[in-house]
Amino acid sequence: MQSGPSKRSALGFILVTLTLNSMGIGLMMPVMPSLLTELTALPVSDAARWGGALSVVYALMQFVFGPTLGNLSDRFGRRPVLLVSMFTLAVDYLLMALSWNLAVLFVGRTLSGVAGATFSAASAFIADVSSKKDRAKNFGLIGAGFGVGFVLGPMIGGFLGEFGPRAPFYAAAALSFVNFLFGWFVLPETLDPENRRDFDWKRANPLGALKQLSALPAVRTLLLAVFLFDIAHYVYPAVWSYYSEEVFGWTPGDIGMSLAFVGIGFAFVQGFLIRVLEPKLGPGRTLLAGLVANLIAFAGLAIADSGWMAYSLICFASLGALATPAFTGLMSNRVPDNAQGELQGMISSAAGLSMVVSPFVMTQIFAAYSGPDAVVSFPGAPFALAGLLILASLVIALPFIRREAKPAPGSDNQKSPAE
Repeated sequence: MQSGPSKRSALGFILVTLTLNSMGIGLMMPVMPSLLTELTALPVSDAARWGGALSVVYALMQFVFGPTLGNLSDRFGRRPVLLVSMFTLAVDYLLMALSWNLAVLFVGRTLSGVAGATFSAASAFIADVSSKKDRAKNFGLIGAGFGVGFVLGPMIGGFLGEFGPRAPFYAAAALSFVNFLFGWFVLPETLDPENRRDFDWKRANPLGALKQLSALPAVRTLLLAVFLFDIAHYVYPAVWSYYSEEVFGWTPGDIGMSLAFVGIGFAFVQGFLIRVLEPKLGPGRTLLAGLVANLIAFAGLAIADSGWMAYSLICFASLGALATPAFTGLMSNRVPDNAQGELQGMISSAAGLSMVVSPFVMTQIFAAYSGPDAVVSFPGAPFALAGLLILASLVIALPFIRREAKPAPGSDNQKSPAE
């Protein structure tokens, strides 16, 4: 484990990496409809179906390859996997900038999904350089980087989009390549040689990794809770734009402003607030606070009828971001050091699967309960379902929440992996 300035530098690099990668994703969001209409010669309403298909391909690649890349990082170290991922993303964005037909765009999104090791390897990197008692709050850097990038990316992408729908992709490629060069010169290796293990295809896939982690009952149970949490949480990108226009009559500008508010809230909570609260509350109570905040947000959004209510509930949704690093910290502390990459790959895989399930389910529910043809008008129905999923996740995680005592100052005591 690193210490002192080297540890802070390593964590700082990961924060910059995640921010830049999140910015790369956000840069293309404002221009994707224009690029799709250009490549397909279809109206926006029909081109949006291809946009959904691109999202599904990305999520499926995350699901399939998350454990593979996580296991590769357990075998060869975090540095080579992160560097290859960064370089692949640069190539991917350049390919999408040059795309001459829809098939090339699909190839690009496939590469993006495969290169999703950025998040799983970065999480394993954080586990390597953090003591067990600090892991949950340090995992918050992932959400902080995503939040900052989520705010800056669409803003810069919208500006660059004025120069053409491909300009943001060139910018994302340049950012990713600069980040690759930055990492090449400054990124240390954090996985000690004695903690490395042989690569095995039997465990380097979602089912194989789940089977291996099933030997740790606590991790298996918490993964189920995380999966339900992720399905609930992805209701935001799935229906937020449609819901806010239908219920509040918001314009695209209003929607963009609300998403920027969400990004700022997530960055504050996971980048700062969790570092204050988690040492005082402990990982169990931090998780409880995050899940309860999500429950309040979803219950409120299910019945909200004005914009000011939405903004007040976004504050609770931001507090709900406490749950993600707390979940990750609880699981990471129950896995050996030489299996951190495998665990983070499995978490990434679960997130990828939920990104396939959630948009389909949530949009279908929204369509069924909104619009003039709805038998029962209840546009907040997707958020009601999300609230029920959070409640189920809370029930599953409750034994671990109760079991986790507040850590003593300076203590590294944890439950045994099998507990």
